[in-house]
Amino acid sequence: MTTEYTGAGDPARSLALLWRTREKSSRKGKPDLSVDRIVRAAIEVADAQGLAALSMRRVAEHLGVGTMSLYTYVPGKAELLDLMLDLVYGEPARPAVVEGGWRVRLELIARERWALYQRHPWMLHVATSRPLLGPNAVAAYEYELGAVDGIGLTDVEMDSVVTLVSGYVHGAARGAVEAEQVEQRSGMTDEQWWWAHAPYLSKVMDARRFPLSARVGTAAGEAYGAAYDPGQAFEFGLARILDGIETLINTRTSTPECP
Repeated sequence: MTTEYTGAGDPARSLALLWRTREKSSRKGKPDLSVDRIVRAAIEVADAQGLAALSMRRVAEHLGVGTMSLYTYVPGKAELLDLMLDLVYGEPARPAVVEGGWRVRLELIARERWALYQRHPWMLHVATSRPLLGPNAVAAYEYELGAVDGIGLTDVEMDSVVTLVSGYVHGAARGAVEAEQVEQRSGMTDEQWWWAHAPYLSKVMDARRFPLSARVGTAAGEAYGAAYDPGQAFEFGLARILDGIETLINTRTSTPECP
Protein backbone atom coordinates (compact mmCIF):
# COMPACT_ATOMS: atom_id res chain seq x y z
CA MET A 1 0.00 0.00 0.00
CA THR A 2 1.22 3.48 -0.86
CA THR A 3 2.31 5.54 2.13
CA GLU A 4 0.93 9.05 2.53
CA TYR A 5 2.83 11.81 4.33
CA THR A 6 1.74 14.56 6.68
CA GLY A 7 2.76 18.14 5.98
CA ALA A 8 2.64 17.71 2.21
CA GLY A 9 0.16 20.52 1.64
CA ASP A 10 0.52 24.29 1.63
CA PRO A 11 1.75 25.16 5.17
CA ALA A 12 -0.13 28.44 5.50
CA ARG A 13 -3.43 27.00 4.35
CA SER A 14 -2.96 23.76 6.32
CA LEU A 15 -2.28 25.58 9.58
CA ALA A 16 -5.18 27.98 9.00
CA LEU A 17 -7.51 25.02 8.53
CA LEU A 18 -6.08 22.97 11.40
CA TRP A 19 -6.50 25.83 13.86
CA ARG A 20 -9.68 27.10 12.16
CA THR A 21 -8.35 30.63 11.89
CA ARG A 22 -10.21 30.99 8.60
CA GLU A 23 -13.14 29.05 7.19
CA LYS A 24 -15.35 29.99 4.29
CA SER A 25 -19.06 29.59 4.79
CA SER A 26 -21.28 27.77 2.32
CA ARG A 27 -22.23 29.67 -0.75
CA LYS A 28 -25.91 30.48 -1.22
CA GLY A 29 -27.75 27.60 -2.85
CA LYS A 30 -25.01 25.08 -1.99
CA PRO A 31 -25.38 22.20 0.49
CA ASP A 32 -24.62 23.02 4.10
CA LEU A 33 -20.95 22.07 3.99
CA SER A 34 -18.21 22.85 6.48
CA VAL A 35 -14.62 21.81 7.05
CA ASP A 36 -15.69 19.58 9.92
CA ARG A 37 -18.36 17.83 7.88
CA ILE A 38 -15.94 17.18 5.03
CA VAL A 39 -13.26 15.85 7.35
CA ARG A 40 -15.66 13.50 9.13
CA ALA A 41 -16.89 12.21 5.79
CA ALA A 42 -13.31 11.59 4.68
CA ILE A 43 -12.63 9.61 7.87
CA GLU A 44 -15.73 7.52 7.23
CA VAL A 45 -14.50 6.75 3.71
CA ALA A 46 -11.02 5.81 4.92
CA ASP A 47 -12.40 3.69 7.80
CA ALA A 48 -14.66 1.75 5.46
CA GLN A 49 -12.56 1.49 2.30
CA GLY A 50 -8.95 2.17 3.31
CA LEU A 51 -6.58 5.02 2.60
CA ALA A 52 -6.04 3.96 -1.01
CA ALA A 53 -9.71 4.69 -1.73
CA LEU A 54 -9.56 8.20 -0.32
CA SER A 55 -9.91 11.01 -2.83
CA MET A 56 -11.72 14.31 -3.03
CA ARG A 57 -14.11 12.76 -5.53
CA ARG A 58 -14.90 9.81 -3.22
CA VAL A 59 -15.53 12.13 -0.28
CA ALA A 60 -17.82 14.29 -2.43
CA GLU A 61 -19.78 11.20 -3.49
CA HIS A 62 -20.10 10.19 0.16
CA LEU A 63 -21.53 13.63 0.95
CA GLY A 64 -23.72 13.70 -2.14
CA VAL A 65 -22.20 16.90 -3.52
CA GLY A 66 -20.06 17.88 -6.47
CA THR A 67 -16.32 17.41 -6.14
CA MET A 68 -15.52 21.04 -6.88
CA SER A 69 -17.66 22.21 -3.98
CA LEU A 70 -15.16 20.65 -1.55
CA TYR A 71 -12.37 22.90 -2.76
CA THR A 72 -14.23 25.90 -1.36
CA TYR A 73 -13.28 24.55 2.07
CA VAL A 74 -10.21 22.31 1.66
CA PRO A 75 -7.49 22.96 -0.96
CA GLY A 76 -6.78 19.30 -1.67
CA LYS A 77 -6.14 15.79 -0.40
CA ALA A 78 -2.84 16.64 1.32
CA GLU A 79 -4.48 19.23 3.57
CA LEU A 80 -7.50 16.96 4.06
CA LEU A 81 -5.29 14.17 5.32
CA ASP A 82 -3.72 16.44 7.94
CA LEU A 83 -7.19 17.49 9.09
CA MET A 84 -8.32 13.87 9.33
CA LEU A 85 -5.36 12.88 11.46
CA ASP A 86 -5.70 15.82 13.78
CA LEU A 87 -9.38 15.12 14.33
CA VAL A 88 -8.87 11.48 15.29
CA TYR A 89 -5.97 12.44 17.58
CA GLY A 90 -8.61 14.13 19.68
CA GLU A 91 -10.51 10.87 20.32
CA PRO A 92 -8.46 9.16 23.08
CA ALA A 93 -9.45 9.83 26.67
CA ARG A 94 -7.10 12.13 28.54
CA PRO A 95 -8.18 12.05 32.18
CA ALA A 96 -6.75 14.88 34.25
CA VAL A 97 -6.10 12.51 37.16
CA VAL A 98 -4.77 8.96 36.79
CA GLU A 99 -4.25 6.91 39.93
CA GLY A 100 -0.74 5.49 39.92
CA GLY A 101 2.68 6.60 38.76
CA TRP A 102 4.28 7.30 35.42
CA ARG A 103 4.11 3.64 34.36
CA VAL A 104 0.35 3.50 34.75
CA ARG A 105 -0.01 6.77 32.83
CA LEU A 106 2.22 5.63 29.96
CA GLU A 107 0.44 2.28 29.76
CA LEU A 108 -2.91 4.04 29.50
CA ILE A 109 -1.56 6.25 26.72
CA ALA A 110 -0.24 3.20 24.85
CA ARG A 111 -3.53 1.33 25.14
CA GLU A 112 -5.55 4.34 24.02
CA ARG A 113 -3.31 4.72 20.96
CA TRP A 114 -3.59 0.97 20.25
CA ALA A 115 -7.39 1.26 20.32
CA LEU A 116 -7.24 4.33 18.06
CA TYR A 117 -5.35 2.36 15.41
CA GLN A 118 -7.92 -0.44 15.61
CA ARG A 119 -10.71 2.06 14.93
CA HIS A 120 -8.83 3.84 12.15
CA PRO A 121 -6.33 1.40 10.58
CA TRP A 122 -5.65 3.80 7.72
CA MET A 123 -3.61 5.88 10.17
CA LEU A 124 -0.92 3.20 10.06
CA HIS A 125 -0.21 4.11 6.44
CA VAL A 126 0.42 7.79 7.08
CA ALA A 127 4.02 8.73 7.80
CA THR A 128 4.32 11.46 10.43
CA SER A 129 8.06 12.14 10.42
CA ARG A 130 7.10 15.75 9.77
CA PRO A 131 4.99 16.41 12.85
CA LEU A 132 1.35 17.25 12.54
CA LEU A 133 0.91 20.73 14.03
CA GLY A 134 -2.82 20.78 14.65
CA PRO A 135 -4.47 21.50 18.01
CA ASN A 136 -5.35 17.89 18.82
CA ALA A 137 -1.89 16.60 17.88
CA VAL A 138 -0.22 19.25 20.03
CA ALA A 139 -2.61 18.53 22.91
CA ALA A 140 -1.80 14.81 22.64
CA TYR A 141 1.93 15.51 22.77
CA GLU A 142 1.45 17.80 25.78
CA TYR A 143 -0.56 15.11 27.57
CA GLU A 144 1.96 12.38 26.80
CA LEU A 145 4.85 14.50 28.05
CA GLY A 146 2.89 15.14 31.22
CA ALA A 147 2.97 11.41 31.94
CA VAL A 148 6.75 11.50 32.39
CA ASP A 149 7.23 15.03 33.67
CA GLY A 150 8.98 15.45 37.01
CA ILE A 151 10.35 11.91 37.29
CA GLY A 152 14.02 12.70 36.79
CA LEU A 153 14.34 12.69 33.00
CA THR A 154 15.81 15.47 30.91
CA ASP A 155 13.60 17.23 28.38
CA VAL A 156 15.23 15.32 25.53
CA GLU A 157 14.74 12.03 27.37
CA MET A 158 11.08 12.86 27.96
CA ASP A 159 10.63 13.39 24.23
CA SER A 160 12.53 10.16 23.50
CA VAL A 161 10.38 8.14 25.90
CA VAL A 162 7.16 9.43 24.35
CA THR A 163 8.53 8.75 20.86
CA LEU A 164 9.63 5.24 21.87
CA VAL A 165 6.23 4.26 23.24
CA SER A 166 4.27 5.74 20.33
CA GLY A 167 6.61 4.13 17.81
CA TYR A 168 6.28 0.74 19.49
CA VAL A 169 2.48 0.92 19.53
CA HIS A 170 2.44 1.95 15.85
CA GLY A 171 4.52 -1.06 14.82
CA ALA A 172 2.59 -3.52 16.99
CA ALA A 173 -0.76 -2.20 15.79
CA ARG A 174 0.30 -2.41 12.16
CA GLY A 175 1.16 -6.08 12.61
CA ALA A 176 -2.18 -6.72 14.32
CA VAL A 177 -4.20 -4.94 11.65
CA GLU A 178 -2.34 -6.72 8.84
CA ALA A 179 -3.00 -10.10 10.51
CA GLU A 180 -6.70 -9.28 10.66
CA GLN A 181 -6.83 -8.03 7.10
CA VAL A 182 -5.09 -11.06 5.63
CA GLU A 183 -7.71 -13.30 7.22
CA GLN A 184 -10.53 -11.15 5.82
CA ARG A 185 -9.05 -11.00 2.33
CA SER A 186 -8.03 -14.64 2.11
CA GLY A 187 -11.16 -16.01 3.75
CA MET A 188 -8.92 -18.35 5.71
CA THR A 189 -8.10 -18.31 9.42
CA ASP A 190 -4.52 -18.81 10.63
CA GLU A 191 -5.47 -22.27 11.86
CA GLN A 192 -6.88 -23.20 8.46
CA TRP A 193 -3.77 -21.81 6.76
CA TRP A 194 -1.48 -23.91 8.95
CA TRP A 195 -3.50 -27.06 8.40
CA ALA A 196 -3.27 -26.50 4.64
CA HIS A 197 0.53 -26.05 4.78
CA ALA A 198 1.37 -28.58 7.49
CA PRO A 199 1.62 -31.66 5.20
CA TYR A 200 4.13 -29.89 2.95
CA LEU A 201 6.05 -28.26 5.77
CA SER A 202 6.55 -31.57 7.55
CA LYS A 203 8.33 -32.90 4.46
CA VAL A 204 10.92 -30.13 4.35
CA MET A 205 11.25 -29.13 8.02
CA ASP A 206 14.05 -31.26 9.50
CA ALA A 207 14.04 -30.98 13.31
CA ARG A 208 17.63 -32.23 13.40
CA ARG A 209 18.75 -29.41 11.13
CA PHE A 210 16.58 -26.72 12.77
CA PRO A 211 16.19 -27.94 16.37
CA LEU A 212 15.43 -24.56 17.93
CA SER A 213 12.94 -23.59 15.22
CA ALA A 214 11.16 -26.92 15.61
CA ARG A 215 11.01 -26.77 19.41
CA VAL A 216 10.16 -23.10 19.88
CA GLY A 217 7.85 -22.93 16.86
CA THR A 218 5.88 -25.91 18.14
CA ALA A 219 5.56 -24.39 21.60
CA ALA A 220 4.43 -21.02 20.19
CA GLY A 221 1.98 -22.67 17.81
CA GLU A 222 0.42 -24.67 20.63
CA ALA A 223 0.20 -21.57 22.84
CA TYR A 224 -1.27 -19.23 20.23
CA GLY A 225 -3.10 -21.56 17.88
CA ALA A 226 -1.09 -19.76 15.20
CA ALA A 227 2.45 -18.64 14.51
CA TYR A 228 1.72 -15.19 15.88
CA ASP A 229 -0.68 -13.68 18.41
CA PRO A 230 -0.85 -9.89 17.92
CA GLY A 231 -2.47 -9.27 21.29
CA GLN A 232 0.10 -11.32 23.18
CA ALA A 233 2.95 -9.71 21.25
CA PHE A 234 1.63 -6.24 22.11
CA GLU A 235 1.29 -7.03 25.82
CA PHE A 236 4.74 -8.64 26.05
CA GLY A 237 6.46 -5.84 24.15
CA LEU A 238 4.74 -3.04 26.04
CA ALA A 239 5.77 -4.53 29.38
CA ARG A 240 9.40 -4.82 28.23
CA ILE A 241 9.39 -1.23 26.91
CA LEU A 242 8.12 0.03 30.26
CA ASP A 243 10.69 -2.10 32.08
CA GLY A 244 13.44 -0.45 30.08
CA ILE A 245 12.12 3.04 30.79
CA GLU A 246 11.94 2.16 34.48
CA THR A 247 15.60 1.15 34.41
CA LEU A 248 16.48 4.52 32.86
CA ILE A 249 14.49 6.39 35.49
CA ASN A 250 16.10 4.40 38.28
CA THR A 251 19.58 5.34 37.04
CA ARG A 252 18.56 9.01 37.16
CA THR A 253 17.09 8.88 40.65
CA SER A 254 19.80 6.68 42.16
CA THR A 255 22.84 8.53 40.79
CA PRO A 256 24.50 10.43 43.68
CA GLU A 257 24.96 14.14 43.21
CA CYS A 258 28.47 15.36 42.50
CA PRO A 259 30.09 17.31 45.37
